[in-house]
Amino acid sequence: MNEVSEQPEGTRFYWLRLVVNLVVCTAILAAAAYIVILINATEPTAQKLNSMRKSAALVETIVAHRGTYRPKLIVLGTVQSAQRIQLSPLVSGQVLELAKDFEPGGMVRKGDLLVRIDPADFENALSISKSELAQAKASMEIEEARQRLAEKELKLLEGSIDETNRGLVRREPQIASMKAQVSAAEASVDRAELNLDRTYVYAPFDAQVMSRMVNVGSQVTVGGELGQLVGLDEYWVMAAVPMRNLRWLQFPEQQPLSRSESNPTESDYHSESIEEGSSKVTLRDPDAWGQEVARSAQVARLIGALDEQTRLARVLITVQDPLGLKSGEPPLILDTLIETEIECKPIEDVIRIDRELIRDDDTVWVMKNDKLEIRQAEIEFRDADYAYVRRGLEHGDEVVITTLATVAPGIGLRKVNSNDSNDASPDESSSKTE
Repeated sequence: MNEVSEQPEGTRFYWLRLVVNLVVCTAILAAAAYIVILINATEPTAQKLNSMRKSAALVETIVAHRGTYRPKLIVLGTVQSAQRIQLSPLVSGQVLELAKDFEPGGMVRKGDLLVRIDPADFENALSISKSELAQAKASMEIEEARQRLAEKELKLLEGSIDETNRGLVRREPQIASMKAQVSAAEASVDRAELNLDRTYVYAPFDAQVMSRMVNVGSQVTVGGELGQLVGLDEYWVMAAVPMRNLRWLQFPEQQPLSRSESNPTESDYHSESIEEGSSKVTLRDPDAWGQEVARSAQVARLIGALDEQTRLARVLITVQDPLGLKSGEPPLILDTLIETEIECKPIEDVIRIDRELIRDDDTVWVMKNDKLEIRQAEIEFRDADYAYVRRGLEHGDEVVITTLATVAPGIGLRKVNSNDSNDASPDESSSKTE
C-alpha cells in the first residue's frame, strides 16, 4: 500500500522539473535573440561613396609644354689623324745624326732637322759639277772670242759671202752648242746642290713622331722609310650616324670649285672648309678624361659613302689642337672610340618628354578629368634623354609619370599632391577600407 501511494508524488516531481527546465531554456533563447537583434540594429555602416573615391590610383604628373627644342645625337666616333706621312729620304747614304726628339712620342716643329745623311758623296758630286760648269764657261768665252774675230773677217769679205754661209762664218752653231753645254753644267750644279741639301731631312709641319725606323749608322735608300709623323694642328673624328638622323645635322655650305690665279695655301683650305652654322660637337671619354671633362669640336662634312660593315653614314668632325698643347685640354688618342655628342637642328612645335615616359607601342599616359587616357604619340625624334612628340599630346596636358600596376583606359586617377578638401585623412581612409 505504501508503494502505491508514493508513485503519484514522484511523477509530479518529475513533471515539475521538466517544466522548470523548459522555462529556463526558453528564457535563455529569448535573451540571446534579443541581444542579436540589438547588435544588428546598432552596427555602423561604411560610407560607400568615399570608399569608392579612395580606390583611385595615386599618380604624379608633369605638364607638357609645346615649343622649339634643339636635340642632341650621341654616337661613337673613331679618332683619326688629319695629317699623316711616312717620312722618306730623297737620297741614299748612311745616317750620321738623328734629332733628339725624333723618337716615338716626340714633338717636332716645322723645319726642325730630324735626320742627317752622310754628305761626302754629294759634296764631291757638287765639286765635279762646278768644275764642269767652269770649263763650259771657259769654252764659251773662247768661242765668243773666235766669233768676234770671225765678224772682223766677215767685214773684209763683205759682198762676197751670201746670207746662207754668213751664219757659219759667224760661228753661230758653235756658240749655240757652247751655250747648251753651259746650261747643262748649271743644271748639273743645281742638281748636286739639291742632293746635298736633301741629306738634311726636316719636319714638313708641326708633328708628333709615331715611329722611327732608323738609327745612327743605318744605310737608307731613296723611298725607304725613316719614320711616321702625325700633324699636331688638327685631328679628325669619323662618326657613324644612322641615315634617318642625317636631316637633323647642320653641315657647312660647300664652296664651288673654282680656278684661282694664285695657289691657295693649306691654311686657306682649313679656314674655308668649316664655316659658321655647322653643328657643334662635344667629345667625351669618361675612361681617359673622367666623367666631367669634355672637348669641343665641329662637324666638317658628310662623307659620300656608307660604312661597308655597319651601313651607317659617316660624318667627318674636326678637332683643333687635338693634343691640348695650347689649350691644356685632355689629349685625343688616335684610333680610339670616343663618345660623340652632336648638336642637331632646332625642332619646332613639338613637346619634349623623358624617353621613359613613352610606353609600349609609342603610347603616352595622360590624366584627363581624373581618368587615364592612353594616346598614340607621333615621335619626331629621339635622343639619349628625350622624345620629341609632334602629335598625340597638347600643350598643358598632364602626362602621368608614375608606373601603374593596372593599365586600362578610363581608370580613376588621383594626383599625389591633390589638395581636395573632401579627401579623408589617412586614418579615416584606412578604417573605411576595412
